[in-house]
Amino acid sequence: MSAYTTVVVGTDGSDTSLVAVDRAATIAADAGARLVIACAYVPMDSKSVAAAQDALGPEDAYEVVGSAPAEDTLQTARDRARSKGVEKIDTRAVEGRPGDSLRQVVKDVDADLLVVGNVGLNTLAGRILGSVPLDVVRHAGIDVLVVPTS
Repeated sequence: MSAYTTVVVGTDGSDTSLVAVDRAATIAADAGARLVIACAYVPMDSKSVAAAQDALGPEDAYEVVGSAPAEDTLQTARDRARSKGVEKIDTRAVEGRPGDSLRQVVKDVDADLLVVGNVGLNTLAGRILGSVPLDVVRHAGIDVLVVPTS
């Protein structure tokens, strides 16, 4: 089996998702692979943007509007990956649902490994409604590593 060349990992900034980032970073560092860290986000509607601006003021509302929260999450994940020895790191803030966004990033970067945390796999809602790990395992079309995160 050849080493992976492009590893994608998804994060939402939660402690559990950062466990998956750490594992993906270790794999990428060991393989000398490129690591692509993705964070999905859903933009706020205009009513929510106005409420944020009223509550925070126009200068500080950028912190919760658009992709700014995703970019902050990606910076944290990038720093963690660097600490694991990864040299080639790209980040992607992707508008959309997490499973769809991860599959799109995998396709866009021609990844050969996708790493996700296992949150939602063992919940009732996850079994009935589906979860991000289950979704990507079924539809990614590449190797998927589901990392135990709890």
